[in-house]
Amino acid sequence: MFASYLIGLREGLEATLVVSVLIAFLVKSDRKDGLPYVWAGIAAAVALSVGFGALLTFTAAHLGHTGQELFDAITSLLAVVFVTWMIFWMRRAARALSGELRGKLTDALQMGSLAVVVMAFLAVAREGLETALLFFASVQGATTTPEPLIGITLGLLTSVLIGWGLYRSALRINLTKFFTWTGLLLILVAAGIFKYGVHDLQEAGVLPGLTTYAFDVSAVVPADSWYGQLLAGTLNLTPQPSVLEAVAWLLYVVPTLFLFLRPQRARSTPTPASTSPAARPSA
Repeated sequence: MFASYLIGLREGLEATLVVSVLIAFLVKSDRKDGLPYVWAGIAAAVALSVGFGALLTFTAAHLGHTGQELFDAITSLLAVVFVTWMIFWMRRAARALSGELRGKLTDALQMGSLAVVVMAFLAVAREGLETALLFFASVQGATTTPEPLIGITLGLLTSVLIGWGLYRSALRINLTKFFTWTGLLLILVAAGIFKYGVHDLQEAGVLPGLTTYAFDVSAVVPADSWYGQLLAGTLNLTPQPSVLEAVAWLLYVVPTLFLFLRPQRARSTPTPASTSPAARPSA
């Protein structure tokens, strides 16, 4: 349930930040007439995300065993690509997100109401589609309990409360630190999803070595124990992974953590031509 909660919180907060920036800009610039169009775009994005999640569930339920394993593997690998891109994109763009959105909304207001709807739709739809895909991939192989749905719902509700608090200036959190810590946790979640995607490819017969185990700690961490289920439900870590699953987990975690934790290089500002020695006229 924790993995689903984290996905809902992280993706939901990105979406609520977008929404709060758009609404705050319209209110402060005395353009409240644009609010209905922003809400229309947001509603359309939410409907698209829910429909996309339903389509994934419907498709998986009407496939044979091999087809379902392949479908689960493809969605898992796509989810890993999306979450990795999202982690690094937010790490770079978090500070400039507000100004970028205000600029786009200003342009949309000049173009007309339909442009505002489209702009709000595109701003939220990406987060919604990513949430649906990540949620679907993260609960593959989980027991048929409502815990994943409860987790993502609680995460989304938490993000809405944080977004409302930021909009009302009641909360001030360090977004850079927030996205750093949640990024680290999501890297571990994505590694587990990647590992599960490899497992699905082995189940479908695309990759070999399904019964060639890297280690077996089921005696220490029983799969039916609460801590075994916690590790499987949050990070997709199982007590008896195959060699390929363990290698896939390490191949994702090690380089991704290295790149994520590497200090960002500050952009160097070029020396103005008027002050550089070469640009000065000779006496």
